[in-house]
Amino acid sequence: MATLPLEEITFTNSFADELRGETNPNRGSRQVPGYAYSRVAPTPVADPHLLAWSDELAATLGLAHPPERGPAVDTLAGNLVLGSMKPFAARYAGHQFGNWAGQLGDGRAMSLGEITAPDGRTWELQLKGAGPTPYSRRADGRAVLRSSLREFLCSEAMHYLGVPTTRALSLVATGDAVVRDMFYNGNQRPEPGAIVARAAPSFIRFGNFQMMAATNELDNLRALADYTIRHHYPELGEPSPDVYLRWYEEVCRRTAVMVAHWMAVGFVHGVMNTDNMSILGLTIDYGPYGWLEPYDPDWTPNTTDFGHRRYAFGQQPQIALWNLARLAEALSPLIPQPNDLRAGFDEYTQTLAATRYDMTLRKLGLTPRNLAADQDLLNDLLDALTEAGADMTIFFRQLSHVAPALLAAPDAEATQEARFQELLVAAAYTPLPNPAYGPLLNWLPRYLDRLREETAGPDAIRQGMLAANPKYVLRNYLAQNAIEGAEKGDLSYLNRLFQVLKTPYDEQPEHEEFAAKRPDWAWDMPGCATLSCSS
Repeated sequence: MATLPLEEITFTNSFADELRGETNPNRGSRQVPGYAYSRVAPTPVADPHLLAWSDELAATLGLAHPPERGPAVDTLAGNLVLGSMKPFAARYAGHQFGNWAGQLGDGRAMSLGEITAPDGRTWELQLKGAGPTPYSRRADGRAVLRSSLREFLCSEAMHYLGVPTTRALSLVATGDAVVRDMFYNGNQRPEPGAIVARAAPSFIRFGNFQMMAATNELDNLRALADYTIRHHYPELGEPSPDVYLRWYEEVCRRTAVMVAHWMAVGFVHGVMNTDNMSILGLTIDYGPYGWLEPYDPDWTPNTTDFGHRRYAFGQQPQIALWNLARLAEALSPLIPQPNDLRAGFDEYTQTLAATRYDMTLRKLGLTPRNLAADQDLLNDLLDALTEAGADMTIFFRQLSHVAPALLAAPDAEATQEARFQELLVAAAYTPLPNPAYGPLLNWLPRYLDRLREETAGPDAIRQGMLAANPKYVLRNYLAQNAIEGAEKGDLSYLNRLFQVLKTPYDEQPEHEEFAAKRPDWAWDMPGCATLSCSS
């Protein structure tokens, strides 16, 4: 397929052309009432050069791989604004940690415009870390290498896991230092700056609608809703009160599917504020995220959330519903009978339950049989995993090999207990024997008995389980290794890790190091166990 250099692409600008925006050249932080966005240009950087590039996303967009330096990289760093672009920072509000925060907006992100891909789909291209905007508040609009690298890797890793997500096209070093206090404890230091170019059909958030509703800008609220439906939900029909209701229900459905995927792979977003919720049901804004290693529903990677653990792994389904309720409040002025929006809550809860049930069955190699009995089996598994604190990814991956092998073994009863012990040793963070693993050891024979009721053969069950249980996820210590190498100018670890994460369900025996449990040195190391919102 033919590709073009980025600098030869003609951008379109539907968001900027169809919605009301301000053109005030003042980049100073301020309230911006009455507008959906502010036109603002990126601030040039000293020495932009390419660190990482997603060939697969580029192929989807019809873009050629750029050299390390040149016009394409200048564009991706904000040093070159193409003539067809109309860069802007979006205005939105939101609830942060459950508290109304008022106007927020794109404080370090700028959308360059839209690319029409060879398949006809439209993608918005956005730079994160491109300089100050009217929404930067007290910040500088920049981003550091560590946070930009984490967002680049995780956006693409989630895509290859099959999770609904925004994407990342490039990671560009700026050549500028950015001063940050990583844990907000008074230890500021200069860090290398970087910009990630991310792509999605749209970056519209729940908070965009909250902003309009909170300031009673009903014409802007309706215009934004109509724009979203016409461009991103055209199958629902021309905007009207009935279509608004169907649209809200579809947003609820997509959000439920997204959260179910998070729970299935052990992903913790870390900062599920309403301004970090995509109106398209995509994972957006990769900040203090993490993957469960010891299985713990109360775990959060976000140091800011340690007090209340509002955004802990096990809280994510309920928080998503809370956020959807805030979106419903924002959309209620468009609905003659606002209570009709409650149908979306039912859509969310039913979709989430059905999707999680289906995904967990597939992780276990099971097909629906007895709903009540199977639900008890699944709930008991989660309780047992919590008690044991076993590594979630390794447990399910090892189970994908062990359980089908026991089905096929003629001497399964004689070897069953030993194989289960080996499985738990592989996933354990505390040495066995340990009473904490008792519930899991009791659960495994029950599960194997249920697995024997399946009509599929062991090989088919094994292949299905391997396709549902990744071997490789972006553990925080892996990202930290890549960051430390990149900060020293060594991209080899980053490049190898990125390639491994593109096929997370494959065995890749030559890359076993990337499937290992969190090592001892990473338990208390900043960036490996916990993170902050600092970037």
